[in-house]
Amino acid sequence: MTAPRVLIIDDDRTLLDLLRVYLTSGGLKIEVAEDAAIAIRTILASPPDLIILDIAMPYLDGMEVLAALKSDASTRDIPVIVLTARTDEECFVQANNLGAEGFLRKPVERDVLINEIFSKLARHAARKARLDALPPA
Repeated sequence: MTAPRVLIIDDDRTLLDLLRVYLTSGGLKIEVAEDAAIAIRTILASPPDLIILDIAMPYLDGMEVLAALKSDASTRDIPVIVLTARTDEECFVQANNLGAEGFLRKPVERDVLINEIFSKLARHAARKARLDALPPA
């Protein structure tokens, strides 16, 4: 079985490097994007199994990226976990309303993040299996 591909979208290069090490050791294949433009090109070229998305980024913020992903038929089913330093409830509510499957605050413990990723991947796989089992309309 191939390792799940996870795209991390964050403008903090140090955090990207740290998460790459953490998550690769957890059995995941990691790709990174430092801004929304790079992320969207990467996603359209080869959709990942899951996206970890920061909110505060240059050009387009994470909420705009999330809204774009969830409004496009080719990307709407990719699970997205928001990982942010923001602590306000409004941020959580907005991300949830836009379709984020998870919400974690920085700093996050390695095991918590890995468990969240695998939980969301399992939920996504189960949902896909249920949909695939339905008779054609």
